[in-house]
Amino acid sequence: VQLVESGGASVQPGKSLRLSCKITGDPYSSNCRAWFRQAPGSEREGVASIYAGGGTPHYADSVKGRFTISQDTDKNAVFLQMNNLKPDDTTMYYCAYDWGTHPRSFINSRNKNYWGQGTQVTVS
Repeated sequence: VQLVESGGASVQPGKSLRLSCKITGDPYSSNCRAWFRQAPGSEREGVASIYAGGGTPHYADSVKGRFTISQDTDKNAVFLQMNNLKPDDTTMYYCAYDWGTHPRSFINSRNKNYWGQGTQVTVS
């Protein structure tokens, strides 16, 4: 499995960005995809997650109402639409993939088999 993120940039507060994660290889028939973020010296935290089979995504409280996770119809890409960005959103964002069926529990664990290389988002 290979995950490749893109879309990170430097923007002003209040602006929007859309992150993309291309997923190559899909070994698990039941899997979740998620976006995490990690600032230097901090633990990686879950931002948003979605079950490949559909259903309701799950979001961290800090991004609810501002961020939206989605996936393409072929399930080979996952996206994170980020609106009304704040300086506190500045950090590296990582895409994650692993077996799972519940987005809420998936986002609460940093123990994942597959990670992307990350994409930097800077809001200032």
